[in-house]
Amino acid sequence: MATPSALVRRLGPVDAAAIVVSNVIGGGIFFAPVIVASLVPSARGILLVWLLGGLLAFAGAMAYAELAALRPKAGGEYVYLREAFGALTGFLSGWTSFVAGFSGAIAASAVALAEYIGRFAPIAGDATPLLTLPLPLVPVVVSPKAIVALGAIALITLVHLRGLGPGRLVQNTLAGLKVAAILMFLALGFGVGDGSVSQVTAGGATTFAGVLLALVPVMFTYSGWNAAAYVAEEVRSPGRNVPLALGLGTAAVVLIYLGLNAIYLYAIPANELGRVQGTLIDSVAERLFGFAVGDVIAAFTIVSIAASISAMVLAGPRVYFAMARDGLFAAPAARVHPRFHAPVSAIVTQAVWSGILVLCGSLSQLVSYTGFAVVLFSGIAVAAVFVLRRREPDAPRPFRAWGYPLAPAVFVAYSAFILFMHPHYAAAGGAWPGALLFKQLQVRISTRLTCR
Repeated sequence: MATPSALVRRLGPVDAAAIVVSNVIGGGIFFAPVIVASLVPSARGILLVWLLGGLLAFAGAMAYAELAALRPKAGGEYVYLREAFGALTGFLSGWTSFVAGFSGAIAASAVALAEYIGRFAPIAGDATPLLTLPLPLVPVVVSPKAIVALGAIALITLVHLRGLGPGRLVQNTLAGLKVAAILMFLALGFGVGDGSVSQVTAGGATTFAGVLLALVPVMFTYSGWNAAAYVAEEVRSPGRNVPLALGLGTAAVVLIYLGLNAIYLYAIPANELGRVQGTLIDSVAERLFGFAVGDVIAAFTIVSIAASISAMVLAGPRVYFAMARDGLFAAPAARVHPRFHAPVSAIVTQAVWSGILVLCGSLSQLVSYTGFAVVLFSGIAVAAVFVLRRREPDAPRPFRAWGYPLAPAVFVAYSAFILFMHPHYAAAGGAWPGALLFKQLQVRISTRLTCR
């Protein structure tokens, strides 16, 4: 029975799956397809790349599902890396999550949210400085846009400080609205939109190198499929429900992404998709319905970003909570509110650091450089499946990763490939063709809608 100061298992598989969906579906799906189409100018090839990316994400999710069922604790890969590779690896992973993995992504998303709110209330997107504090190294700039971003972080944080009762309600509502809006767009697009099915099934020149490169932006767009693992300590019957949530959430995202790419191709031929300028979704809507739907898309994007921020505000503090229990983070972060059963100190600490990042305005560089570490640690976490199976062959495993050992091995191998492409770490010194794509993708993710 849970003590008054312990986390409580209140989440079901649908709740945890909603966290996955909210965390994954962000701005990437509205600009990455242009990059993909420029590398794979074939409708069949484009859909194949998104399917392959989905299968890779699903392979990673199934590996995390085994690890979460084996170690149903808060913290996600921090716990798995600590158990498989030692405290130092877990420490590095956890602090990366705090410094930028979650906090930086929350800050970048909040700034993007303010920009989209600015479409309806221009003052919200105004970056004119109201106050500048010339601190050493990084000046602090207060602007109307920063204030709106800080307000969004504070509001969502307050919701989750009240525990999983209101937090779960808000999270599920935002996720439901996000999915409902996408499904409605797909239904209207295919039902009454002016497009061509032949464009969805058209062939074309597709090379292995093109597919390999195109998978990079696709994999970043799928990132976040591991979100349910962070809250494993608060999921009922985690040995069954965490794998179910990871599987359902990831599969739902794969289907939605395939549907969106199909509607893009239904509206715009593959050879034109890679040359789209401006906002992709506006271009698609104009082709389908004869007019742009900028305000509608902006409203949807506001809900989408809010859902992503909510998922990260919920998941991130569970990492710092787990670290604090091990003495690797400030001790108050390990405390759980006796009434709300939430790690309030960890949640507040994350919100404060995210707010500082908003005011410092160095988000693009921060998120870009830590992208390397995020890919690195997720790849190593999947590799932990091999280590723990060898080290603990007789440990009870309520769930075993599907496709083991091939599926997790392929995931680890492709993660290594992505790391090799990083312009700051590649052996080619950034001159390799994939390096420029990687840099462009990271900058666009960090300056527009971050998909954690």
